[in-house]
Formats: sequence, structure tokens, C-alpha cells
Amino acid sequence: MSKQDFYQTLGIAKNSTDAEIKKAYRRLAMKHHPDRNPGNKTSEQKFKEGKEAYEVLSDPRKRSTYDQFGHAGMNTQSGMGGGFNPGDSFNDIFGDMFGDIFGSRRGQRSNIQRGSDLRYNLTLDLEQAVFGDTIKIKIPSLTTCPPCKGSGAKTGTSRATCQKCDGRGNVRVQQGFFTLQQTCPVCRGTGQTIPFPCADCNGSGRVQKNRTISIKIPSGVDNADRIRLSNEGEAGINGGPAGDLYVDITVREHSIFTREGSNLFCNVPTSFSTAVLGGVVKVPTIDGAVNLTIPSETQSGKVFRLKGKGITSYRDTRIGDLYCKLQIETPVNLDSKQKSLLKQFEESINSSSKNHRPHKSSWKKSVKQFFDRLGI
Repeated sequence: MSKQDFYQTLGIAKNSTDAEIKKAYRRLAMKHHPDRNPGNKTSEQKFKEGKEAYEVLSDPRKRSTYDQFGHAGMNTQSGMGGGFNPGDSFNDIFGDMFGDIFGSRRGQRSNIQRGSDLRYNLTLDLEQAVFGDTIKIKIPSLTTCPPCKGSGAKTGTSRATCQKCDGRGNVRVQQGFFTLQQTCPVCRGTGQTIPFPCADCNGSGRVQKNRTISIKIPSGVDNADRIRLSNEGEAGINGGPAGDLYVDITVREHSIFTREGSNLFCNVPTSFSTAVLGGVVKVPTIDGAVNLTIPSETQSGKVFRLKGKGITSYRDTRIGDLYCKLQIETPVNLDSKQKSLLKQFEESINSSSKNHRPHKSSWKKSVKQFFDRLGI
């Protein structure tokens, strides 16, 4: 696949000035830098192309060769592209704007890095989620090495200026007619080395350790809620700040209640006689039992709303309601006498002139209309 013209890559004309080339690359680099587009392969490729274009067009000799021979002239310099390093050209052009964020003006990479964020999945009972709790968890993470205090150097020693690059973080390599600047292979751009590494962390400044952390669970949390604990992630590198710990909440299924936001739902089984004659049923709420009055002739599936008997959500200060759905239980394990009484009761219902089944006639009518539409 042929390469795009370098001028087109930066979106500039062939007679553009050095300032215009620098401005165009700055705009492209800010938009597509990998740090701003993690995991985006398209942006990474555009950044690489812009980096290559800028390295050529910002150098008068390379630009002159490119203007005469195009990409063919560049191919003779086999080492020109090198490995992909987002920091090299980006630091050159943005060093005066961002200082040590991307590298010092001497070309040195910043060796101070923020620690990685951590995630922890925490499963709670409904009661813990509703009322809140304090829970201790144990997490494995990289922490600052105690003996060297994160420096990576053996106690009593310190880091030294890299002799390969003299602390610049980069070295110059001759490639044919051109002199190229590359990241120092010894110090990897930091400008420093560790002559005597710490034995505990092997010079990394961090060690793997299990930490116990107390998490205060606020009342009203729900599934998919997230709690952020600042500076409880992995330790930073070379004195950099620690990352954060993100605790993702999952609430176990409850044996009685189902939750939707601030509202709770539960099924209330009741006897056939209570549903017919009416009565009082004791039902549970999240903070105790209450009496629910069942009117006579209540049908199965009837939902009763108990206002203010729900919960207060983490995201809403209003208290919800409790919805109780009545489930009329069919009697089982009947003896002969009980079955006989039920038969007498059924015969009495069928022989009565009153309508004791409020849904039967409407259901039969709907079934007839359905069959008529099917031509049955």
C-alpha cells in the first residue's frame, strides 16, 4: 500500500513555512496522541504517520530530499522511521508547552509516573446495601518499596546520570547522510540509571503486596454503583501519585424482596379463605413487620402499596414504597372430609343465581372471539 504524501498527512501546502509545519503537526499530535486515545488503533496510526511526516518536513535537508525524490528518497535511509515512540517528536514540539509532562527540554523523558487504577468487585447483601456498612477487603497491588522508598536504588546509594546519553535521554545515530535522534537504549529515555538496584524490588521501586482496606459503604447503593477511593490504587513510579481504587457494587438476590430503585417488591402468600372473607396478614418490611389488611373477595395478584416502606436510594433522598403482591395458595394434602366439603361448596356456587366468578364470563367471551377470528 503506497504512503500518503507527507504534506497531505499534515494537511498543509508544499510551500508551507516551518512555523506552519510545526503548527499543523501540533494540531494533529494533540488530536491523535495515544495517551488521549488509548486502544484506538486508527488514532495511533494517524499519529505515527504525522510523526514520520513531521520528522522529514521539519528538517531542511530531509525536506529537500523528499521534495526531489518523494518517498523513494526516504527509503534509502533505512533507519529513519525507527520504532514507534509516541514521545520523541511529540516532546520536541510540545516540550516548551508541557515541560516534564512529556519530557524536559533536554529531550529527557519524565520518569515520574502515576500508579495504575485498580478495580474490585464487591458483592453485598440487600441489608448492607440499604443501610450501609464498613467492610474490610484485601487487595493485591504494587506498593512503594519500603527499603528504597520507591527510588529503586539500594539503601545508601542513589540514581546516577546515564553515561550513554549524558542524562539527555536520547542519543544521536548516524544513518547515511542523516543524523537521527533516538531514545537512549540504556536508560530508556529517563536520563538516569541505577548502579546498585534495591534487592527487594530489583530496582523497580515497587513490590507486590496484599493490602487490607476498609471501605465505607454508603446507604442506598445498588447494582452497578461504583465507589472511588482516591490514592488507593497501585503506587506511582519514582515518587509519582498513586492510582485510585474503584469498587463496583453487586447486590445478591434476596429471599423475600426484589428491588427497583427506591421501591421494594414482595409476594405475600395467603389462604383461600382469607382472600374470600378478608383478614389481616403480617408482612415483612426492610426494617420490621407490619399488618396488612386484606379486604374480602380479594383476587389473586392484587398488589397493595405500603407508602414509605421502601428504601432511600444512594442517588435519591426520597424514600420509596413497598409493593405487596397477593398470592392465593391452593390447598394441598386434603383428606376425604376436606375434599367433600369443597365439593359441596363448589356445587353451592354453581347452583346459585349470583355471579361468584367475576372474571369467568369475560374470559369465556374473549376465548369465543378468539376462536371466531381463527374460524374454529
